[in-house]
Amino acid sequence: MVSYVNALLYGVGGIMVAGMALLVAFQEKLVYVPVLPGLTKSYSITPARLRLPYEDIWLRSSDGIRLHAWFIKLFPECRGPTILFFQENAGNIAHRLEMVRIMLQRLNCNVFMLSYRGYGASDGYPSQHGIIRDAQAALDHLSQRTDIDTSRIVVFGRSLGGAVGAVLTKNNPDKVAAIILENTFTSILDMAGVLLPFLKWFIGKSSNGPRILNFLVRSPWCTIDIVGQIKQPILFISGLQDEMVPPVHMQTLYAKAAAHNRQCLFVEFPNGMHMDTWLAGGDHYWRTIQQFLEQHLPEKKENDSSRNNNDFEAR
Repeated sequence: MVSYVNALLYGVGGIMVAGMALLVAFQEKLVYVPVLPGLTKSYSITPARLRLPYEDIWLRSSDGIRLHAWFIKLFPECRGPTILFFQENAGNIAHRLEMVRIMLQRLNCNVFMLSYRGYGASDGYPSQHGIIRDAQAALDHLSQRTDIDTSRIVVFGRSLGGAVGAVLTKNNPDKVAAIILENTFTSILDMAGVLLPFLKWFIGKSSNGPRILNFLVRSPWCTIDIVGQIKQPILFISGLQDEMVPPVHMQTLYAKAAAHNRQCLFVEFPNGMHMDTWLAGGDHYWRTIQQFLEQHLPEKKENDSSRNNNDFEAR
């Protein structure tokens, strides 16, 4: 009996040691995947291939890392919403161009696509603290432009991008008008048990258990702690066939946000998977976003501007 208990304890200890070793050695490779298998780090195509007018933008994050982005305008004088797009953890912004092409057409918007540090043409190596700085640099750039309506900047984040966007939106209530979260996780801590099931007893944010390995995670991305602090309108888009992030994560995020923010909308797409909810959702997907933007970021009428100017002059 004693030997059996000892063997069990050794087994549990071995699992913990193995889990700790995996987390310490490989966690960045699990969270951040700038290069997809069989591909290179460079962009496979540019917006020009899809006949989209764009600017190559080079930025510096607050810690000096050189960043690359594409700013794509529907047409030169477009004053519609500007969407600051944050991608998933794998690949680079070139792999999202087809979706962005349709986004431009359906939403009559501009799109700013940032390459996180270590992704695409950006320098450096990805980390949570670093990517938060990168996102802030992108927003600061947009806020200083004179060719867009800076009162209509919308953050759009999918998966990891949703975690990035949530932090940015919470930190900038005066610069971000609204946020769209799609297939985003509650935290990387909770995702650890999804990717490596044996870790669910030792690591997690929302799950029950001792969670004694949480301190080892360098990029926890605890969106569940952030989303309840966002004051701007939030659209939650959930693909119910998501094979990467369990849909319950999105439901949990919505519940946390809606308890503090009455401007939350949750929409499910029965056939949506992690990466293709925009495709599986079809017209309903784009109409959902369009209506959300029309409700919370109405287009400014020229007559309204003229009336305000006349009122000012009359004084």
